Amino acid sequence: MSRYRYIGNRIALALLAVWLVSAALFIVMRMLPGDPVLLQRGLAATPESIAEGRRALGLDDPLPVQYVRWASAVVRLDFGRSLDGGSAARDLRDRLPVTLELTLLAIVWTCVFGVTAGIIAAQRRDRRSDYALRIGTSVALSIPPFWLATLVLALPQQWWGYAPPLDGARALLDAPATNLRQFVPASLVLAAASSAAVLRLTRASILATISADFVRTAHAKGLAPGTILRRHVLRISILPVLALLGIQAGGLLGGAVVVETIFNLNGVGQYFYRAILEKDFAVAQTVVLYTAAAVIGINLTVDIFSVLLDPRTRGA
Repeated sequence: MSRYRYIGNRIALALLAVWLVSAALFIVMRMLPGDPVLLQRGLAATPESIAEGRRALGLDDPLPVQYVRWASAVVRLDFGRSLDGGSAARDLRDRLPVTLELTLLAIVWTCVFGVTAGIIAAQRRDRRSDYALRIGTSVALSIPPFWLATLVLALPQQWWGYAPPLDGARALLDAPATNLRQFVPASLVLAAASSAAVLRLTRASILATISADFVRTAHAKGLAPGTILRRHVLRISILPVLALLGIQAGGLLGGAVVVETIFNLNGVGQYFYRAILEKDFAVAQTVVLYTAAAVIGINLTVDIFSVLLDPRTRGA
């Protein structure tokens, strides 16, 4: 199969996955216990008021009719209105920069720390620095993000009387210093486990590649170890790491819910948490569909880059 046919198949599968997620999401949201109209209007609401509210939200129609109406609106980029009357798309757009900045920073830390430390661990195999890094990855993978976030907030406050601002996220362009004080510790917490996973895979992938025949041939030709690492080993070793980064990006988006809540960053995660509690269908469906589409898009991009970078697919 040529690389371009493979890319076309992956795009088609990605579109199918988005549709399946939208259908499953729509059904699961309506299977959850609780009535959004009752939650909105209170226990004192009359049956007539509840029936009127359900008609206004279109909840009286059969599920297939509701799904077709919602999916048609989503295709037109109309994500409906939240229970408080606001536009779900506008609310998501207002909060999206916070989550994007937090997630992108976490991805940067994951790449910088995970890949760099993985290369160092592989080059210094079975030495003290390698053992230290491997122990560190075990600790990072074992600590729950909410507990690590609590320590990051509590310990500096206890030892030095310092805590990052917790009064809502500030825009990077409006208050850069405050923004970095808020987002750097939050993104480091979010990136801890993913950095450890990338470090382990980078180390294992490099160690598996340096034992290949073409690497021994490069050594026999007299190439410098640094040149062999940059030109030959990393190009092959980075492919499974790229695939893992695509998976980790989805985990980072999901983990942002907890981190945003603890650091009081008014992003998409906090917005989604409130929507689930209130059974706000429009908001919850919009956020989950956005997240699923983002994760599928990231993994699609990683797959395409992996095929284009893999020298074994040249000319295919």
